Amino acid sequence: MDTEARAAGEGSPPPRRGREHGGGWTRRRFIGAAAGTAAVVAVPAPAAPPAGTPATDSGPKAAAPSREPAGPRPLYVGTYTSVDGGGTGIGLASYDPGSGRITGSGTLTGVPDPSYLAVHPDGRTLYAVDEREDGGVTAVRLADRRVLGTRSTGGAAPCHLSVHPGGRWLLSANYGSGSVAVHPIDASGALGERTALVTHGSPAPGPGQQGPHAHQCVTSPDGGHILAVDLGTDTVYTYRLDPAKGTLTEVARAHTRPGAGPRHLTFHPDGRYAYLANEVDDTVAVCAYDPRSGRLTIGDPQPTGSDGGTNYPAQILVTANGRYAFLANRGHNSLARFAVEADGARLRLLGTVPVGGDFPRQIAFAPDGRLLFAANQRSGTVTVFHVGADGGELRPAGGPFPSPVAVCALPL
Repeated sequence: MDTEARAAGEGSPPPRRGREHGGGWTRRRFIGAAAGTAAVVAVPAPAAPPAGTPATDSGPKAAAPSREPAGPRPLYVGTYTSVDGGGTGIGLASYDPGSGRITGSGTLTGVPDPSYLAVHPDGRTLYAVDEREDGGVTAVRLADRRVLGTRSTGGAAPCHLSVHPGGRWLLSANYGSGSVAVHPIDASGALGERTALVTHGSPAPGPGQQGPHAHQCVTSPDGGHILAVDLGTDTVYTYRLDPAKGTLTEVARAHTRPGAGPRHLTFHPDGRYAYLANEVDDTVAVCAYDPRSGRLTIGDPQPTGSDGGTNYPAQILVTANGRYAFLANRGHNSLARFAVEADGARLRLLGTVPVGGDFPRQIAFAPDGRLLFAANQRSGTVTVFHVGADGGELRPAGGPFPSPVAVCALPL
């Protein structure tokens, strides 16, 4: 969630998750505690993956560069359509993989409040959340940009979705109702009726929260578990997905410290560690992951590079070689760079660079890992950075690309 809508004394918020039953969007108030721990935190090593465990991609990590960039590539931009100054659908653009320059090409209409986007592993179908009180997920065929239909998520204000690496299931997180949904994907890329809906009924909401708020749903690198990050209950839930039925069975829970407000989790490429961005208390944490049990062990919180000012960490990414991690800082308006050390068990803050926009809601790598895109909500821009191949340094790639209420950038 965009916590600026909860903070005291700020301006009118964009459309919010967590609409009350009586009507208007809520404004939540809290004080974000500054992190006071050291900038280097390690966690114990988990058990090694079982022999023969498949390694599958589970999130927006950079692919290993394999060849020189060639020709423009597509870029899709998510927005809110129900807010003043917002977009009218999914923004369509292209980018030059060498220079990072973005060129707009219109809008794909017919998808309301498409605030988060994902693509099928085969690259043929785009999926978007419809972040509304009556939440939905929409499939779009990219060849002709035809909307293939929308299915209800069974909850309110879905804010994140991902495709299971096998390509048969779409996973989504309902922020407003604190639930996780599963939909089948047919051969055409279209979505079937929901096969699972799990609501986070416990533990009790954390400080300042009125209920559970599922913020992300992602598959572990071993492919055997689904992890759901819930900001409201300060918990990461692990589920086992039945590959035939599309149902979810809970197998483990990991708790942050009260009031951390976990938002986004990303895995190290070797699958034994993950990194958790905590929105409310402005921290990150290294987590150990056990592929056998699906259990996550959350390490101590550490600083985000925000220097103790008002800041709400958003998305965290890891390079494909596992050497660097990047965190979007909303409020500080920066991208923090971390060295990943001790085979993934430690993050060391190297510094921050200005994001070149206001309130970076989401970040994403280009498929070859050479570029990093930041969607800046308040400035309505997408900014692009070259990613250094050796040291992971970030260097601006041209000027910002204007896009109304840019909350998600998906480069293909």
